[in-house]
Amino acid sequence: MLKTACQHCSQTLEFPEEMAGRETTCPSCGRSTRLDAPEPARIRIPKAAPSIFAAKTRQPGSSPVAPIANRLLESIESVLIGKRRKITLLLAAYFAEGHVLLEDVPGVAKTMLARALAQSVGCSFKRLQCTPDLLPSDITGASIFNLKTAEFEFRPGPLFAQTLLADEINRATPRAQSALLEAMAERQVTADGVNYELRRPFFLIATQNPIDHEGTFPLPEAQLDRFLVRLSLGYPGLDEENRMLERLQLKHPIDAVQQVATPEEILAAQDAVRAVHVDPRVREYVAKVVRATREHESVRLGGSPRASLALFRAAQALAAIQGFDFVLPDDVKEIAPFVLAHRLVLRPESRLRKATATAVIDQILGQVPVPTLAAADQGR
Repeated sequence: MLKTACQHCSQTLEFPEEMAGRETTCPSCGRSTRLDAPEPARIRIPKAAPSIFAAKTRQPGSSPVAPIANRLLESIESVLIGKRRKITLLLAAYFAEGHVLLEDVPGVAKTMLARALAQSVGCSFKRLQCTPDLLPSDITGASIFNLKTAEFEFRPGPLFAQTLLADEINRATPRAQSALLEAMAERQVTADGVNYELRRPFFLIATQNPIDHEGTFPLPEAQLDRFLVRLSLGYPGLDEENRMLERLQLKHPIDAVQQVATPEEILAAQDAVRAVHVDPRVREYVAKVVRATREHESVRLGGSPRASLALFRAAQALAAIQGFDFVLPDDVKEIAPFVLAHRLVLRPESRLRKATATAVIDQILGQVPVPTLAAADQGR
């Protein structure tokens, strides 16, 4: 019997050799998938030591993170139609303990994505509407004098939610934007000289409109660097928009979203992501890709060491979501544009030539050699 993984939900499927190449229906997700015979791997990376969640050997789909991710994917997809890849990337950032910048036009369900995620994991959710008159204390909270006790009491702001949506973050002033920096990097808030730790898992989803720049304050590079990934949901296709209208005719599907995971499971998944094995060759590949962004002729400011760590963690999370406990170069290549593009500052002459950061990343990925092992080394 041969084994393969469903192309949609990573469920392990067993089939006789004569059925290789045929289509079948996955019993888990109900979608059509191809029964591909496993090909010999060109790179063989030793598996990490087994975690507390699984047996010593794992097949595709047996990762401790994959079942949690599949439940969250199914739950969020009940609200957002046709955005599975973008939801997967968002979950990769979530499990890698990063934050997400959603850069898209209004009305493409950015808020619904944040709400669906928060409801699916049973975490507290707050929406912060950023405006030019927003003060840092409106975000972090403030100390209020209690007349009964004759003492100051700290009233926490929306930043103390486990899932925070900072809507139109570029409409807040730089002073207000800076109130988020400590929370994003250190998971704590300092107010009146006192440090308050934020309840884990803490996840910030910020949105901004890339078209309307009137009355906005562009995010500085230091703040962009603190977002693990930048995503764009984009418009739905014709069939997807038609299905959306059908679903919304009587009620909004967000009202039916139930909790499918616990905060404790999310924390365990985040710990499991850190344990995903990265071979020294793949680790060096990550460093070479980021270093190439600093040396590219079109780039004035390349990726920082924080960018290297972000790409490293994101690749671990993406591999874990797909059901593996080791990282392949393909995982790095798949998520690199979403991790690195918003961290690059192009030269003015490059922008005049209509060059984009994403195109630069694609060019770098095509130039940096991918690590491979010779067949003779696979038995070592």
